[in-house]
Amino acid sequence: MDNKNKIKILYIDDEANNLISFKASFRFDYTILTAVSTAEADAHLEKHADISIILCDQRMPDKTGVEYFEEIRNKYPNPVRILITGYTDVESVINAINRGHIFRYVKKPWTDMDVASAIEEAHKFYIATSMLTVKNQELQKAYNELDKFAYSATHDMRGPILSVLGIINLSKNIDNITDIRQMMDMVEKAMLKLDNYIQNLHDYYNLKRGELSISDINFNDMVKDMSDMFEIASKLEQVQFSCNVVQDEPFRSDEVSLKIIVNNLLSNAFKYQDKKKLNKFVTLDVAVSKGAATINVKDNGIGIPEKSISQVFDMFFRATTLEFGSGFGLYNVKDALSKVNGTIDVSSKEHEGTTFTVMIPTK
Repeated sequence: MDNKNKIKILYIDDEANNLISFKASFRFDYTILTAVSTAEADAHLEKHADISIILCDQRMPDKTGVEYFEEIRNKYPNPVRILITGYTDVESVINAINRGHIFRYVKKPWTDMDVASAIEEAHKFYIATSMLTVKNQELQKAYNELDKFAYSATHDMRGPILSVLGIINLSKNIDNITDIRQMMDMVEKAMLKLDNYIQNLHDYYNLKRGELSISDINFNDMVKDMSDMFEIASKLEQVQFSCNVVQDEPFRSDEVSLKIIVNNLLSNAFKYQDKKKLNKFVTLDVAVSKGAATINVKDNGIGIPEKSISQVFDMFFRATTLEFGSGFGLYNVKDALSKVNGTIDVSSKEHEGTTFTVMIPTK
């Protein structure tokens, strides 16, 4: 077995002969660390976070094995604890086991078979509890996201709906065409906000549940589709939109993930323009070279406050309230990039603009 894949064991005993005998017996099957004192054991535990099993003699000079296990239980909860004990200590050891301080004990004088059996059972327990810990962390994360989603759904979906209902109620008693047009503009903004939220929600669940479908990517075709999609926004908002693609080699990835990434970055670039500027622009540059695609989306919009840059990829985070947004867009970008093993960097300055740089390796 490769040393990297071997179970790492710490054996503590104040008798050096026992340590030598243990290491000689199991050095080929496991990675063995030994300690002649609890102080030396502490040093090993601090240095080796991947120790999965600790065996300790019950009768140590400074403290008993049970006392030592109880002492380290909170600081090092993951390693499974096995006690080595003589017959005269069995009753006190059983009480310790019942209190949950140790996994099991091995009687002295031990045999290789007894120790190997204890180690294998302890390692199975270690793997099971480690997996349970990971699942609990994932469950807690999912619970936190669900909690945030419940709030967001109430706020971001009901808000536009209530606005439209209020406008409809007001318009029933208005005959002036100018006032009606103003109200229709308000309805349009409310519906755009709701549509943006639903689209980002759709992307989010596509990423969470969808499997990758790897295919050849032609960035010229993809960018042409994006250019057509944002052409109207470019004209209406008077934003100069330019695209450039350099692809002289094949590139393979998940097309849906790539489209979510580029679409969200461009949507933000158009959405957060500085309406006071006369020379508004958005640029999209794609270059495929040496087995990787580099995607740059740049704008000269309102920019991101320096204090907010580290948070822009968090779910529901919004760096500004000047424009509508769900707080899903850049979170979806980050999630899509994790699926295709990509990275993203952002540089931004308030009132000057923002540049997102994405790197994605070919599959």
